[in-house]
Amino acid sequence: MAYIKLYEGSFIIVQLIQKKLESQGIVPVIKDETESARLAGFGVFGSGNQQLFIHESEEREALKIVQKALAGLGL
Repeated sequence: MAYIKLYEGSFIIVQLIQKKLESQGIVPVIKDETESARLAGFGVFGSGNQQLFIHESEEREALKIVQKALAGLGL
């Protein structure tokens, strides 16, 4: 099972995209290295960005959803 990075950005935008994907039956995996380091007790100064991954078989549909979501935000 292979996952690919679909998007990387701020928490708010990643959460918006996550909700839109889930409403279409696509369940993404969110990776937040800053939060993981904080929970492990390490101090991290980073971008605060999150990464959103999806299964490669869902890439085509997921890209359409992301593009539409970002266009709706003017990005």
